[in-house]
Amino acid sequence: MRKQPIKWAFAIGFMVSLVSCGIDMPKETKTSFETLTVKKTDIVLPVKFSAKLKGQTDVTISPQVSGQLMQINVIEGQQVKKGQVLFVIDSRNAQLDLEAAEANLQAALASESSAKLEYESNKNLFEKKIVSKYMLDNSENSYKQAQASVAQAKAQVNRSRVNLGFCTITAPVDGVIGEIPVRVGIQVSPGTQLTMVSGNQQMDAEFSLPESVLELALASGFNGKIEGALKNFPDVTFVMKSGTEYSHKGRIVSATGVVNAATGTIACKATFPNPERILYSGIQGTVVIPADRKDVMIIPQAAVVRLQDKSLVYKVKDDNTATAVTVTTEDAGNGKDFIVSSGLNVGDKIVTVGANNVQEGQQVIFP
Repeated sequence: MRKQPIKWAFAIGFMVSLVSCGIDMPKETKTSFETLTVKKTDIVLPVKFSAKLKGQTDVTISPQVSGQLMQINVIEGQQVKKGQVLFVIDSRNAQLDLEAAEANLQAALASESSAKLEYESNKNLFEKKIVSKYMLDNSENSYKQAQASVAQAKAQVNRSRVNLGFCTITAPVDGVIGEIPVRVGIQVSPGTQLTMVSGNQQMDAEFSLPESVLELALASGFNGKIEGALKNFPDVTFVMKSGTEYSHKGRIVSATGVVNAATGTIACKATFPNPERILYSGIQGTVVIPADRKDVMIIPQAAVVRLQDKSLVYKVKDDNTATAVTVTTEDAGNGKDFIVSSGLNVGDKIVTVGANNVQEGQQVIFP
């Protein structure tokens, strides 16, 4: 019986020695969390639509006459001015056609002059009753035919001059040269596409707007007129595929009056200024329309815990313990917040930073 006190004394002495040696005994650790009181606020929600850019004055360049391509005076991606020479087609045949047409015109003019003299002569003789009415009428008809021949010859000369002019192809608008799929020396014809000049001073972003969005705008007091609804849309933003936001804002300028039955969307265009010429036809990206949302509950994305197909938020009860509640959310579009549709009420206190480490019923300690 006397050995037991000795054991206790030894144990106590050992613990005292541990403390005296500077060894800390394990302590209970408590985790602190950041919390947020839920409230309603207004937010601008970015609504995004896939879009493709196109120059407002994109023009396909094709020859108007057939011939051998002699010169290509531009390169792909080159900025050009209206009237600048782009391509030259062999003009020798066109020049010969013009010379032949001019010769035919001179012959027609000579015939007209002779027919006129004969008609005027017969007219004088008829007045003196020297020739018959038949001869006068014949000479008059010959003169009119000669006049018609002159008109045809003049038209042929003009047509030949136009065809000769078509051998030199110029830029119809200011813009940038697209792909050039042809080479010097090939035979071209009116069906050959030489290139495209993209007039990129103003760019159209083509995208599809859901029917429901336009209906909402039309219901806002515009008497069903699309042009009135479009004017009410705010300025829009274009975002490149790389995520870079274009510096100039645009406006939605047109929407078709026909809904695509297969997709339930309406084709729209938003126009963006392009003074620095950094936008090109064919660029794909996203048109972002800011949409005002009033009186919505916003919580940080860090507060939401994903569990299979559920979204959970830990609500802090009155006794400072955490309990998980299921919420329905939608992305706020800013990369950091969610809009809560159901599961929370105004005034609820929730765990934000550290929510992934919370357990059901755990005591929440505030830092």
